[in-house]
Amino acid sequence: MAKAKRTGKPITIGATEVAPGTRQTLPLPVAMLYTRTPVEMPVNVINGRDDGPRLFVSAAVHGDELNGIEIVRRLRKAPALKRLRGTLLMVPIVNSFGVLQHSRYLPDRRDLNRCFPGSETGSLAARLADLFMREIVSKSTHGIDLHTGAIHRSNLPQIRCSLSDPDTERLARAFGAPVIIDAQNRDGSLRGAAAEIGVPTLLYEAGEALRFDEVCISGGVRGILNVMRELGMLPPSRRKALLKEAVVARSSSWLRSPEGGLFRSHVHLGARVTSGDLMGTVTDPFSDDETELLSHTNGVVIGRSRLPLVNEGDALFHIARMSRPGEAAQAIKAFADVEQQEGLPEDESAII
Repeated sequence: MAKAKRTGKPITIGATEVAPGTRQTLPLPVAMLYTRTPVEMPVNVINGRDDGPRLFVSAAVHGDELNGIEIVRRLRKAPALKRLRGTLLMVPIVNSFGVLQHSRYLPDRRDLNRCFPGSETGSLAARLADLFMREIVSKSTHGIDLHTGAIHRSNLPQIRCSLSDPDTERLARAFGAPVIIDAQNRDGSLRGAAAEIGVPTLLYEAGEALRFDEVCISGGVRGILNVMRELGMLPPSRRKALLKEAVVARSSSWLRSPEGGLFRSHVHLGARVTSGDLMGTVTDPFSDDETELLSHTNGVVIGRSRLPLVNEGDALFHIARMSRPGEAAQAIKAFADVEQQEGLPEDESAII
């Protein structure tokens, strides 16, 4: 009996062609430091034997957001990728400059995620954005960009995307995060620039800058594999679905400190709150004066500050407004508990 004809196609990244059924790590030259040290952006390419979607997964667009780097490392080792259809482009560190300095920004003090689609003759940030768009995004059909909260802020695992696009919504729900934030594309962002050229992209937010969080990391790996199955890049899972359906939030807002002082939180990430609930207190370090922070809306806490020192106006709690906060709380608990569930297939238990 004749073997089925393979339908995979080669893909060229930089000056290198990657044949179907192979994988390579390709260094893309970015810039030269003033010490004449070259900086590169390595790309892990896995090209399947059969044709299919081309998915990019990017991390460390902000150099202090580290969870995504570990997510890509574990994803790269997933045994399920042996059955890949299509192409997986993984960029574990987009902003090498920021990672080296433990900084969100580039040496020119620009936020890379406000510089897309970039320019080949612009600033350092613009040139890096242009390189990423030309070599990665333009050669993809879909994307997932991995982020965490900023320094001293932690984010609940969540997907941010524009739900006005049905294809994007389908992938967002497949990911399996407990909360989906319906967020319009922001000017200068990677997600927005990708959408402009027809590449629907999810943004996974989870955890805190400069810290690893195991629940966020394992959930990110699991979510990417879920998206790949939804796209037909991987066979359906033999594992029974353990997660509850994500709850959609149509808007969110920050609760800010009314004054400076010492901040103590009384609620945790994922907590369900109602308008008027006590969220925390700000105290005067030199007296017994204490100010209570009350929730200004109903919803779920999807982000909060972890720094006990606050100035007037500092953002302390990020609350997502939703019509079913109780269901969101259940989905959040299921997301955190899934690692303790029994009966994981061998090909997935190794990476979760």
